[in-house]
Amino acid sequence: MNNKSIGVIGGGTAGFVTALILKSRFPHLKIDVICSSKIGIVGVGEGSTEHWNEFLKYIGVSWKSVINRCDATFKAGIMFKGWAEEDYLHSTNPDFEDKTGQYMYVYGNRISKGYPEKSVTPTLVWKGLIDNRYFEDKDPPFNQFHFNTHKLNSFLHEVAALKGVPVIDDEITDVTLNESGEILSVQGNLKEYKYDFYIDSTGFKRLLISKLGGKWVSHGKYLKMKSAIVFPTEEKSEYNIYTTAQAMDYGWMFTIPVWGRNGNGYIFDSDYITADQAKDEVEKFLGHSITVAKHLTFDPGAIDKAWIKNCVAVGLSGNFIEPLEATSIGTSIQQAFLLMHRFPNYTQSTIDQYNADLDKVMENVRDFVILHYQTNKTNTQFWKDVAALEIPDSLKAKLERWRNNLPIEEDFSRLSKYIMFRETNFAQVLYGLNLFNREKIKEEYEMQRQEIKDFADAKILDIEQYEKSLTTVGHKRFLELIRQGL
Repeated sequence: MNNKSIGVIGGGTAGFVTALILKSRFPHLKIDVICSSKIGIVGVGEGSTEHWNEFLKYIGVSWKSVINRCDATFKAGIMFKGWAEEDYLHSTNPDFEDKTGQYMYVYGNRISKGYPEKSVTPTLVWKGLIDNRYFEDKDPPFNQFHFNTHKLNSFLHEVAALKGVPVIDDEITDVTLNESGEILSVQGNLKEYKYDFYIDSTGFKRLLISKLGGKWVSHGKYLKMKSAIVFPTEEKSEYNIYTTAQAMDYGWMFTIPVWGRNGNGYIFDSDYITADQAKDEVEKFLGHSITVAKHLTFDPGAIDKAWIKNCVAVGLSGNFIEPLEATSIGTSIQQAFLLMHRFPNYTQSTIDQYNADLDKVMENVRDFVILHYQTNKTNTQFWKDVAALEIPDSLKAKLERWRNNLPIEEDFSRLSKYIMFRETNFAQVLYGLNLFNREKIKEEYEMQRQEIKDFADAKILDIEQYEKSLTTVGHKRFLELIRQGL
C-alpha cells in the first residue's frame, strides 16, 4: 500500500463514516479525525437510506445502540404529501421486487390494478405497525432510520475512539502543498499535521479540495432549491414510521420524528421568498410559532473531481443535491465503500476511474431528485416554473420510455455498482406522481404469461393475510421497549 496514514479533516457524519469504513477494512492503517468542537454541525434531525444498515454491519455496530444513543426512530420510507392528486409513499420492500427476467411483475400487478393508498408497499408500512418478532431478530424491522443529528455525531465520536480512530480537537485553517502539487500538511490552530492521504470533510468550505483545484459544478439549471430553514417541534403521541415531505408554496417541508421531538426544515427557492417569509408560511401551515435554529443556503451540485492527488472530498465538500430523499449520508457511505476498494496502491488511472464512477452515482441521485419535481402543481409561480425547467438527457429519454413501461434493471446497469436508486425506487415515484400511462402499464402486465400473474396475485394475498395476522405494537412503544433493553 502506498500510504501509511490518513487524516480526515472535519467531523461531520461523512468524515466519520469514511474513517470508520476505511479503518474496518485496513485496521493497521493510522487514521485520525481532526475537527473543532467550536464548529457546529448542520441539521436538527437527519434521515438515512437503507445503506446505513449496511454501514453498521460492516463496522460491527448494533442497530439497537443507534436507537438508544442517537434518539433514533425507524424509517420505512418517505411520505409525499401534496405533491400529486393523492399522497404517496416511497419505500423499499423486497417482497415486491420479484422479477421475471427484469420485469417487476408484482409492481406491475399493483400499478395495473391501482391501490387507493397510491402506494406500492404493504399496508403494514402504511399504517406504521411493527411485528413483535423483531424483538428477537438479528436485523431491525426496517433498515432506514431517523436520528438526532447532534447525538449521532457524539455517538460517532465514541465509536471512532473505540475502533482506534483518534479524534483530535483542532480547527484546520490552512493547507500546504508540496512541489508535486499534493497536500504536504495541514495547519491547525494548535499545530501542523502531516499525513500521506487526506479526506476533505470540511463541508461547504471545501478547504482541501479547493486548494487542489477542485471546482464546483452547479445543477442549478435543473434544481431550484437553494435555501432552507430548520427548526424543532414537539413530539407527537405516536411517531410516524416515515419522513414526511410536505409540498409548500415555494418548496417543501420535511418532518423527521426522533425520540422526544420532531426535526423539521423548509427547503425553498430564495428567488421567490426570504427566510422570514418561509418562516411565516410554516407558522401559518402548522398553526403555531416556530423557532428557527438555522438558515442555510446551498448550490445543488458536485465537485468536478472528488479525488485529486492525495485527497478525496466527501460529504458536503464533494457533493450536495438537496435534502430530498436523504441522499447525503447514503452518498457518503457509497463513496467510502468505493474508496476502500480503490485505495490500495492507487495510480492516476485508479483516480480517474473513481471519479468516473462517482459521477455516475451523483448523476443517479440528481436525476432521481429531479423526477420528484415532475408534478402537475400550478398553485404558485414557483411550481409553474419548476415544471418548465430543463431535464438532463440522462433522465429525459428514460421518462419517455417509462411512461409506457416499468423501469427495468438494464436502465441502470450501465451506471456504477454504487448508485443509490434503481428500478424499484423510480417505479414508486413515477406511480405516485401519476407519470405512468396506466393503460400501457396494464397492457404490459397483461402480456405476461398467466403463471406470472398468478404468482403476483398470490404474493399480494400472502402479504395482506400476514398483515392481518400480526400481533402489533405501536412505533413509539416498540422504541420504548428497545430502550429498556428488551
